[in-house]
Amino acid sequence: MQDPELRVPENTVIAGVDEVGRGPLAGPVIAAAVILDPEQPVYGLADSKSISEKKREKLANEIMLKSRAWAIARAEVHEIDELNILQASLLAMCRSVAALDIKPGLVLVDGNHCPKLEMPVVAIIKGDTKVAAISAASIIAKVARDREMTDLDHEYPGYGFAAHKGYPTRAHIQALNQLGACPIHRRSFAPVRNLLTN
Repeated sequence: MQDPELRVPENTVIAGVDEVGRGPLAGPVIAAAVILDPEQPVYGLADSKSISEKKREKLANEIMLKSRAWAIARAEVHEIDELNILQASLLAMCRSVAALDIKPGLVLVDGNHCPKLEMPVVAIIKGDTKVAAISAASIIAKVARDREMTDLDHEYPGYGFAAHKGYPTRAHIQALNQLGACPIHRRSFAPVRNLLTN
């Protein structure tokens, strides 16, 4: 599942990095970094969005158990509003790499933007479908964020966070219009900003 165009020196420690939560109107953006162990392969890795919730949960546990190192990090709602969602996503990625117990020699990230790190970084479009370590990162990041949004549903009832995880579904927009914004809504995102300025 390695990108065929990528030439990596032998014995290079590679971390895969991905983020989850750029599109929602509420909640943090969560990033994960994973260094897989070639001696303990995890089978069935793929883009987290293409896997059922049950399978994601199972794979996330296996990734955490078998990987040489993994870390989950975040950028909070206020940072998203201050920086913009792209910069907040890159910040969460930086934090996830910094939190690894093992320092990688190369970082591969999903998408077309690279976080500023002290080691080489390569951005790979659709990396979560091409590179196993990026897929692993996308899976544990999504599981972590989904769990958090389910918890936040109890803290802020009525919005349906457990169901839509903060994404701009019809039900979420309807709840937003009826209840107004809560503390975890992103004020810089148009549907929330428009509600607050009307």
